[in-house]
Amino acid sequence: MQIAYTIEPCTLGRILVAATPKGISAVYLGDREQSLARALREEYPQAEIRRDSRSLGNWVRAILSHLSGKERHLDLPLDVEATAFQRRVWEELRKIPYGKTNSYSQIASAIGRPAATRAVARACATNPVSILVPCHRVVRQDGKSAGYRWGVEKKRELLSREKAATA
Repeated sequence: MQIAYTIEPCTLGRILVAATPKGISAVYLGDREQSLARALREEYPQAEIRRDSRSLGNWVRAILSHLSGKERHLDLPLDVEATAFQRRVWEELRKIPYGKTNSYSQIASAIGRPAATRAVARACATNPVSILVPCHRVVRQDGKSAGYRWGVEKKRELLSREKAATA
């Protein structure tokens, strides 16, 4: 597998966008380039990974526009490995409207597995394409933010921005 990636500044710190020729395989949020690049190598240890901002420019611009509230719906091609369960969860997450949230149990019920709340949370935690598969829009049953791969503060900020953009 060949993966090109870039790391760019964004309103949440830094964003890593990585892709194969078929589509986007990673979108990570963080504060340090080294940590983001290391996470990519850990996620795809067998891949041939190279930095290449030029080839990803259009996708990066679309994601940054989305983060700034200008582009509410992203429909970019994805190339991620997933179990059948993860894929079902991620497809359901993509249905959550911009600025809205669902609970882990609502997602479990929507995919026909109402007792799989913890498995849904795990699928969210292993999502390599944050923002594109909006796991930040999944909250606890009481509506509060819980775990997020890139930090609960980033999750709260994403939700706050989306709600403000739709108000």
